[in-house]
Amino acid sequence: MGYAKKIAAAIAAFVIAPAIACAATIGGVWYAPQYDFADFWTATDNKTFQVVIEGNPFPNMPADEMAQRLLPVMQIAKPRPNLTFTYDKPAEIPRPYYRLMLVFDYPNDLGADSVCQGRQRTARGTPGVFKVFAIYCRNDMTMSQTTAWTPATGPDDPRVQELFRELFMVVFTDSMAVRPHNGFDRQ
Repeated sequence: MGYAKKIAAAIAAFVIAPAIACAATIGGVWYAPQYDFADFWTATDNKTFQVVIEGNPFPNMPADEMAQRLLPVMQIAKPRPNLTFTYDKPAEIPRPYYRLMLVFDYPNDLGADSVCQGRQRTARGTPGVFKVFAIYCRNDMTMSQTTAWTPATGPDDPRVQELFRELFMVVFTDSMAVRPHNGFDRQ
């Protein structure tokens, strides 16, 4: 009986270890009382959706190359609306102005509202760690925010795609608990 338990434990470790190694860590999340997934859907479905990046999580790679290689990774992991991520700034700023801000290697005292208002800053990164502060903005106001990190060697690392898949489910949640006017107290 002891031998069977050892084999079962070895098999479980073999199956679980890769899943743990690939899992991203998502930090705390915050939603504005005005956050509404239906609003996000309307603003993005069958449209382009701007992503603004600050910093470079892979300092051994030029920032332009990192951004170019990261965009298709985000597109594969995109949230449910049929949106197309773009770095292009709109010719004329729409009202409301929705966008996703990604600040890599962010300092711990960086606030989401200041990022939505255009004041980003980065800190010294940790080599081999993909660390991002994600903020969904409407105009100058934060709609949702969270942080995420995972070990990664480059934009094409499968762990980065998995991080974005998990991150987008959190930043752009369709949970009933965060819908406005649903009777839940979110404060």
